[in-house]
Amino acid sequence: MTVVLGVDSGSLCTGFGVVEARGSSYRALEFGAIRNPGTATHPERLGKIHEALREVIARHGPELLAIEGVFVSKNAQSALKLGQVRGAVMVTALQAGLEVREYSPAEVKMAVTGYGRAEKQQVQTMVRAILGLPSAPQPHDAADALALAICALNRRGWDGRTALP
Repeated sequence: MTVVLGVDSGSLCTGFGVVEARGSSYRALEFGAIRNPGTATHPERLGKIHEALREVIARHGPELLAIEGVFVSKNAQSALKLGQVRGAVMVTALQAGLEVREYSPAEVKMAVTGYGRAEKQQVQTMVRAILGLPSAPQPHDAADALALAICALNRRGWDGRTALP
């Protein structure tokens, strides 16, 4: 059995999804979003994300964090804030002893849908199907986080890094 935490980083809404694999069978243990009010300062947002993810990690004991890799943004301020959120997420995971792996959006889409340029709706539909959920995960940040976890599980043993157990 392998448990992976996927995180879709954002300062106002950070999606998370915990997926358990037993062989080739995947099951969502928990998913949702950490929402920050627009009135919160950036440090307060980082603190809330850190604490919420610590609680998720404590509940499920994942061994790996899957997070989206760095992307290029035209807005330097937004890119800087997103980078800080990603850093807080990674430090939270590392403090809990999790391995951290980064995946590009195209890698995640390919792993979940078989097409690296799939639309969000296609990703949500396939995440629902793979995990046997009654409906597409909401919000889309949670679906993206589950897709990241699925990608990490699908990449076990052949992505050039240490294979998960």
